[in-house]
Parts: sequence; structure tokens; C-alpha cells
Amino acid sequence: MFLRVIGRPLLAKVKQTTGIVGLDVVPNAREVLIGLYGKTLQEIQAVPEDEGYRKAVESFTRHRLKVCQEEEDWEQIEKRLGCGQVEELIEEAQDELKLIAKMIEWDPWGVPDDYECEVIENDAPVPKHVPLHRPGPLPEEFYKTLEAISSGGSAQKVETADKASQVTE
Repeated sequence: MFLRVIGRPLLAKVKQTTGIVGLDVVPNAREVLIGLYGKTLQEIQAVPEDEGYRKAVESFTRHRLKVCQEEEDWEQIEKRLGCGQVEELIEEAQDELKLIAKMIEWDPWGVPDDYECEVIENDAPVPKHVPLHRPGPLPEEFYKTLEAISSGGSAQKVETADKASQVTE
């Protein structure tokens, strides 16, 4: 019993290096992450509930916090999250906190309801250095394949696939 309670923390693996220049090992990374994720969930409350940014941040932060609370070992945290080393996760969490503060300052969701955006539509030629954002027409084979798939005709699918293979040869 003594070894389980006292010995296990002493026998825990200690990371010697991250292998990334300039990124030092954080011996208590799990506790740091739990604190950062908790602070992130508090700070994001200032963002309106229906905003996609808040939903995304809350979702991945809750998931990461849950993993950190469930796992004691830094290797298991890294393995379950699959997002790099715990030290990298710490940097990401710190950056996210900075971004939340900036987003609150910038208030990108604070567009007034009566705001009108001017839309200019004309047929003026686009300068050659400006990329066109309108895709060209799709090839006829695309529409035939789409029709075959949506109608469920397997014979048409094979015929279209044969034509496609002839085109690529």
C-alpha cells in the first residue's frame, strides 16, 4: 500500500527534453494545463453564446480539460489528445487566452443590425493581377457521374467510370 500511495508519483517518468529548441520541459504540465483550460473557459464567457468562435473554443477546451483531469501521466495526455507535446499544448492554451482578449477587444460580432454593406456588382473587367473567385464550368462528365449516382443506376456508374478511365489513359 505504501508503494502505491507514495512510490508511484516518485516512479513517474520524467521528461528530459522536448526535443524542440527553445521549448523547455514543464515538470507539472498537467496542473498547468488544467489551470489554463479552466481560465480559458472562464474568459470565453465574455463572448456571446451564439458565436461560432466561442462554441469551438469551449468544445475543444472542455475535451482537453477532461483528458487532463482523467489522466495522471503526461505521456497518456499527449497520446489521447494527439496534438503534440504537453509543453506545446501549454503554449497553445496561453496563445488562446491572448486571442480571447483580443477578440473581446475587437468585438467582431458587434455589427449593428441596421448595418448595410455596399455590394458592387458590375461587369467591369478584373485586372490581371487580381485572382478571379468564380470557378469555371465543371466538365460534362461530372454532371453525368452526379446524375448516375443520384439516380442509383449502377450500369450508368460503370459506364461513366469506364469513360473516366479512358480519358485518363
